[in-house]
Amino acid sequence: MATQDVAIPVLGSERGRRKVNWKRWALLSPALLILALFVIAGIFADIISVYDPKEIVLLDRLQPPVFDGGSWDHILGTDNLGRDILTRTMHGARISLIVVAVTIPLSAAIGTMVGLIAGWRLGRWDKFLMRLVDVQLALPAILFAILIAAVFGASLRNVIIIITLWTWSGYARFARGDVLSLREQEFIIAARSIGASDVRVILRHLLPNLFNTIVILMTLEVAAVILIEAALSFLGIGVAPGTASWGAMISEGRNFMTVAWWLIWIPGIAILLVSLTGNLMGDWLRDALDPRLRNLR
Repeated sequence: MATQDVAIPVLGSERGRRKVNWKRWALLSPALLILALFVIAGIFADIISVYDPKEIVLLDRLQPPVFDGGSWDHILGTDNLGRDILTRTMHGARISLIVVAVTIPLSAAIGTMVGLIAGWRLGRWDKFLMRLVDVQLALPAILFAILIAAVFGASLRNVIIIITLWTWSGYARFARGDVLSLREQEFIIAARSIGASDVRVILRHLLPNLFNTIVILMTLEVAAVILIEAALSFLGIGVAPGTASWGAMISEGRNFMTVAWWLIWIPGIAILLVSLTGNLMGDWLRDALDPRLRNLR
């Protein structure tokens, strides 16, 4: 009887965990579907759409979407220059995917290595590197972006440089904080006691223990990077003029918002959906990879 009494709550808890996990997957699946659609649209935009995102057809200007009385030739309508909104939205997704795929790993690598070195070496290295982080955080980001654009011009390359320099400091601060706590753990002390070099300790012991935190930060950074790119393009210091970008589409359509609502609503909804998807994935990864939260379920 005693054995049965103990076994029943254990089985119940396992079923409860499975139920919670299925619920979390059910909540995440729409986000994954939305992300997959945007990824497919961005990669295969040239194949899916028959229109050129830069082609100007003034005879077709400001056509409404099909659900607002428009034509099936332009499902989401056209802008003030007659360019197809659906085509430009898909090509805008491509720009956002490129920026996310390049800037997030690059800024994560720079920030993580800076945080690792600062937290492990301490002393003058820590002071010097953390002062760099403080200087970066103190600089007005928009003014810095305007300076880069004024000197080198608006381009996708400059957007990547600006966002990378804008976001690496967050990874550095988190990595340094984790290293300060990990360096006092027994396995680190044991590695140092047997003569392991600093490089070996950082690469074999500290970096793997930072992996979960960095991956979660990278996922949560997706929304921020997309919003930064959209803001830069909106201000005219992002991608080159005429390039299909969600921020540029909103900037171009704001003068016609009273007569053509779809010019700003459609790219705005795209930004909202992708940003929300990034946040949901980040929250899910945080709960899935954090052992403390996993034990509570």
